[in-house]
Amino acid sequence: MSFSSEVKNELLSIENSPCCKHAQSYGLLLFGRAFSATEFSILTENSAIAGSYCDAVNYLSDKKVSPTETGGGKYKVLIEDPEIINRVFEKLGIAEATVKRRINFANFQDTCCFSAFIRGAFLSCGTVTNPEKEYHLEFSVSTKGLCEDIIKLFDEYEPKPKMTQRSGSYTVYFKSSTDIEDVLSIMGATENSLQVMGAKVYKDIRNTVNRKVNFENANLARTIAAATKQYDAIAFIKEKIGFDALPEELREIAKLRYEDRELSNSELSKMLSESITVSGVNHRFKRLIKLAEELKK
Repeated sequence: MSFSSEVKNELLSIENSPCCKHAQSYGLLLFGRAFSATEFSILTENSAIAGSYCDAVNYLSDKKVSPTETGGGKYKVLIEDPEIINRVFEKLGIAEATVKRRINFANFQDTCCFSAFIRGAFLSCGTVTNPEKEYHLEFSVSTKGLCEDIIKLFDEYEPKPKMTQRSGSYTVYFKSSTDIEDVLSIMGATENSLQVMGAKVYKDIRNTVNRKVNFENANLARTIAAATKQYDAIAFIKEKIGFDALPEELREIAKLRYEDRELSNSELSKMLSESITVSGVNHRFKRLIKLAEELKK
């Protein structure tokens, strides 16, 4: 099951008060596939959403309707009965027969109704991606006016949606994990909101670990490269003039590096008879590398 389906199933399990049932039913119908003076319809792969859409029509019209299963495992609800449509319009306070798809804010009796309406809209036209992969929640809306209305609706809340147009329809979307957490919480999908939060925490920890590992790997690579350069220079010096020709302070460190090229400069600084800093060790190796270069010339 997709994360989007999990969210919708959680939303469908919410028990609504009478005022919120009205608002959620309005959201389901208004954001369905069609909402006009001649037709209401929705097409979905989720049988429970199709059933909820029918419940919304039943609630607003006092007429019982049922979904039909189409090919490809989808469910369709198509309402063309003028009596049902007119009853729904009357219940929603829509007087004109040539209805425009805009939000009638008079259908919200209390602040809780805003959440219920958004919940209904998401059930009809919303999707959200798996937060383990990316952060994206959207409402696919049929008209620009309705798109602007839902953005206005979110003015009541902290998340600030963006709008875009693609494939002849409009999309209201959220891209940040924090906004998606808030939208899910507003709709009532608290469990899935926590899942988004958990995915974000996991990603942050994973990214921190990866940065640390990459940093340590880069340091290790630099250390190996430096030790190899030191060893090659010392091996050349040994072959050309021998360690006995070196000053005592260079002879000792040259032998230690020649015997073990994996020792870090920090470890070497502690093994010398005369304790010196890592910077001092680096300086002595630079002298040895310079000597090898001069011998090669």
